[in-house]
Amino acid sequence: MGDLVERLREGLPDTAVLTDPDVTAAYRNDMASFCPSGRPAAVVLPRTVEQVQHVMRTATDLRVPVVPQGARTGLSGAANASDGCIALSLVKMDRILEIDPVDRIAVVEPGVVNADLSRAAGEHGLTYPPDPSSWESCTIGGNIGTGSGGLCCVKYGVTAEYVLGLDVVLADGRLLRTGRRTAKGVAGYDLTRLFVGSEGSLGVVVRAVLALRPAPPPQLVLAARFPGAAAAGEAVRRIMADGHTPSLLELMDRTTVTAVNAVTGGILPEDTGALLLCAFDTPDPAADLAAVGALCEAAGASAVVPAEDRAESEMLLRARRLALPALERLGATMIDDVAVPRSRLAQMLEGVEGIAREQDLTIGVCAHAGDGNTHPVVCFDPADADQARRARASFDAIMELGLRLGGTITGEHGVGVLKKEWLARELGPVGVEIQRGIKQVFDPLGLLNPGKLF
Repeated sequence: MGDLVERLREGLPDTAVLTDPDVTAAYRNDMASFCPSGRPAAVVLPRTVEQVQHVMRTATDLRVPVVPQGARTGLSGAANASDGCIALSLVKMDRILEIDPVDRIAVVEPGVVNADLSRAAGEHGLTYPPDPSSWESCTIGGNIGTGSGGLCCVKYGVTAEYVLGLDVVLADGRLLRTGRRTAKGVAGYDLTRLFVGSEGSLGVVVRAVLALRPAPPPQLVLAARFPGAAAAGEAVRRIMADGHTPSLLELMDRTTVTAVNAVTGGILPEDTGALLLCAFDTPDPAADLAAVGALCEAAGASAVVPAEDRAESEMLLRARRLALPALERLGATMIDDVAVPRSRLAQMLEGVEGIAREQDLTIGVCAHAGDGNTHPVVCFDPADADQARRARASFDAIMELGLRLGGTITGEHGVGVLKKEWLARELGPVGVEIQRGIKQVFDPLGLLNPGKLF
């Protein structure tokens, strides 16, 4: 390790290379539970592209694996360190380099926090729409690495749709520029899209050109109560079939509503089997909400309550963003991220309820319902070996259910180490072979984020 640290410090300030085991231990893992992690030989916090290139050249020369990291808010173990690796944390590269209101782009470094970019764009009358639930702490680089989604994806799309171009440091230290900063561009293979969702396994993103959109009017939210999650899923089907484009369409089941109430003092109605939140940011959101409210009532809603103003809307959205932290208070969690066709959402929700009964465990579901993207959260006591076994069985059963319904094992959290075996099942042997071949082209020594994806 001495030679590695000495070589790293040749091109980095001493303060950018951390080796104290008590300090480096904090960089071992992201927020995913029960994913293995190792002890990094060093943690490096570069501030420039040239410093990242030096790290990668050193790693290649010494054959040391490198694990790129952002804020480590991920939920799949994609940022987990391996024994003896360099944990390459990009959080110090946090500059917004440019916001261009004419071309409607932002140029940013990977350590920029999502919410900070949104606020900066807002000063120009623009917005950066992707908004993961952890948007106040997650970074753009991490969002790109995992292909993050968010609450507004039903109307505005996911991270991949906003990444126009990238600067990427390859495994051998070379700098690759992909994509463009123009509104259109189809020159060559779309390497930019290839890096989005690659979880740091192909290269290290050091700069991104991102598309911005005009800031929409404030959204107004409607809350609809249902006797159960399946009825709420049917309402989602009707809303989308009727041609509506809400800015947000989110679902919380009974378990999640109860958990949120426990941490907020009861801001949601307790007699809720499932709560559907629908928002519009159109010029006349009240009319859109009235139409959706009628569809919810036809699907079996017991109450439909539009928010009266922006403050009440924000309160409801805050409740939705608290879903995961609230469920985590019920015990250890295994968080699934299965997306199914919207037409199969009700079947997915009913299936998860059946799995919870079969395994005798608490499973709360929150969902980006407008995308069919469900987040079943399995709650259990890890000290109880039988509960831990049933939790893993539930997790796997939920993924199998999602595939059976024509869905995917991950809509936005990525694969990491948590879902490696399931990625192979979804892609099939030919798909895995092709993806491994792509990995070989970019990282022939296998140094970038080894052990992730496949």
